[in-house]
Amino acid sequence: LFGHVPLTALLWLLMMSESAGGCPQGARAGDRGGLVVQCSSRSLDTIPSKLPRDTAILLLSSNRIRHIPQEAFGELPRLREIDLSHNAIESVEVGAFQGVSDGLRKLDLSNNLLSDLPRDTFSQLHARVRLSRNPWHCGCALQEVLRDLRLDPETVTEVSCHSSQQDEYVGQPVVHVLDSGVNFCTFHQKTTDVAMFVAMFCWFSMVTAYIVYYIRHNQEDARRHLDYLKSLPNTVHSSRDYDSASSVF
Repeated sequence: LFGHVPLTALLWLLMMSESAGGCPQGARAGDRGGLVVQCSSRSLDTIPSKLPRDTAILLLSSNRIRHIPQEAFGELPRLREIDLSHNAIESVEVGAFQGVSDGLRKLDLSNNLLSDLPRDTFSQLHARVRLSRNPWHCGCALQEVLRDLRLDPETVTEVSCHSSQQDEYVGQPVVHVLDSGVNFCTFHQKTTDVAMFVAMFCWFSMVTAYIVYYIRHNQEDARRHLDYLKSLPNTVHSSRDYDSASSVF
């Protein structure tokens, strides 16, 4: 089948087939050891699964990646930098960076579609992180994520509220809002407390209404019973009169 196909063409086809799954094409030695793996602009929709174990810098920008699963980079113990900018990432699982959190120094998630993240997404991560130009929803969850995170100082003011629990903060940099003393978690707690108060008030109103109905209903029964009891002495008295009259005759 390949008898008349040039060897260079076969090698090129082999490299392209490998590149589709793991992007080994274009890998080069890094300045501080390890490989720099170039997977940018490859129309990838998932994290490649066949990357060299000695990858130190992984460039995955300008693809179509939408989700980062748990332990997505767990097979790359030497990984120091990850560039995931300019994708379509909407979600990152807790534990996505498990296995590389200690050695990772730079993580770029800018220019994606992230609006919210689980609280422990970046747990034990020591890297400097870029989160700019994402449609963030400013609330308690984001505040908890950012609390112990090292944001890149060059782009920190570009992490802005696309939406918020309070409309007045939309369009403002998140760090400026938090530095002003705003606590989204306190606001969230107040909202929860109000909801609980309303629910308890409704429950109390229902119980009160039932008690009032029960009392009124029993009052009517008691009144009828009392009227019945009041009528008993008259009946007994009349009966005694009748018996007296009968004895006379």
